[in-house]
Amino acid sequence: MTYEEALGFWYGRINYEVRAAEPADLKLERMRSLLQRLGDPHERMRLIHVTGTKGKGSTAAMIASILRASGYRVGLFTSPHLEHVEERIQVNGVPIRHGELCARMVELASVVREMEAESNLGVTFFELGTALGFLHFWRRRCEVAVIEVGLGGRFDSTNVCRPLVSVITNVGFDHTAQLGNTLEAIAYQKAGIIKRSVPVVSGVEQPGPREVVRQVAAEMHAPLWERGTEFDFQCTSEKLGSTLMVRIVTPQCHYPPIALGMVGEHQAANAATAVAAIERLRDTGMPISDLAVRRGLEGVRCPARIECIGSEPTIILDSAHNVPSAEALVRTLRESFPVLGRKSVVFAVSFDKQFAEILGILARYFDYFYLTKYGNNPRSVPPEKLASLLCEQTGRKAFSVHSTATEAWNAAQAEATRNDLICITGSVFLAGELLPLLTR
Repeated sequence: MTYEEALGFWYGRINYEVRAAEPADLKLERMRSLLQRLGDPHERMRLIHVTGTKGKGSTAAMIASILRASGYRVGLFTSPHLEHVEERIQVNGVPIRHGELCARMVELASVVREMEAESNLGVTFFELGTALGFLHFWRRRCEVAVIEVGLGGRFDSTNVCRPLVSVITNVGFDHTAQLGNTLEAIAYQKAGIIKRSVPVVSGVEQPGPREVVRQVAAEMHAPLWERGTEFDFQCTSEKLGSTLMVRIVTPQCHYPPIALGMVGEHQAANAATAVAAIERLRDTGMPISDLAVRRGLEGVRCPARIECIGSEPTIILDSAHNVPSAEALVRTLRESFPVLGRKSVVFAVSFDKQFAEILGILARYFDYFYLTKYGNNPRSVPPEKLASLLCEQTGRKAFSVHSTATEAWNAAQAEATRNDLICITGSVFLAGELLPLLTR
């Protein structure tokens, strides 16, 4: 296969990141069959499994960074990607290379075609990517891999693994059509990654969802460590630029203040969850020093998570696409990026998100909206609909409508002064589309 043929085969699959999945679409039979035909690579390495409504990507990156600082060869599987699909599959921070992708895809393609010839088990885009990740980590002899859930947990294609520790960062409203309309129903889906007798680290705080996680853990005889009980964090009054100094507290260790490589109190909560997971790995006999914890958290980077990529004006690239993430964004911008001038946002969002609620949260902070859509993806809400909602909710007309993300960014940049702030948010797809313009 050429690189173009490999990508063509991958993108030729049903892609629920473009067309939202129905509940009946979420099942594990295809994934198990595919991996079995590949020799079950996911059973040949140590794994950490991470889910949550928000913060799961950051938490997974933190765990991987700490393990790398300890000298392990670490695989990291995340989704979605910003610019290049290879970003989803990394070994020691390096995305899978073109030649490696082609070689792995040849192996996968023969198995997928065999499956589809025998039955109607059509492998999806995400399932193929998950299998590619497991296969690549095995071929590259990863000593441990951190696996981020794509959607929910219980029926996500990553949920075929038996990890050393399961991590649930938090629970909030997102993907309600697939996961349920209550926090308890969503928590039940997230708790689906809990395996019998496998330790669980949970950052869930709301009473109802917390009780759901406790019940599932008890049913599975899985030891449970909870934020606020077994571990927690404190943000000190010190700062390094916009970075908070964070003290993480666990029964095993009271860590001295650490300067996180990412901003925002929500990232401090993610760091505490990551460290609690690391301590569960220590319980299995994996040597991980306190120095590796510090270096891993100080050096972690996660693109498009309230990422400051410019000053005068301040330019923030973000991918908040649900209510908890939007709230964390606004709180962090107030605390870490105070500006004297106008605060504007370039905004696009998917139709299966709570975009009316997200707009309401953002409207309490931003002075001006550049409303747009991302690419040709049918999931993107038309900017005219966003404009109508903004008028209905706030009565404000401090916005403009743009047919492309590039046009919206150019307008925002042209109208900004050195004391202003421009934030791009609402979707990973939007952040990925504009990232090349910003870095250029």
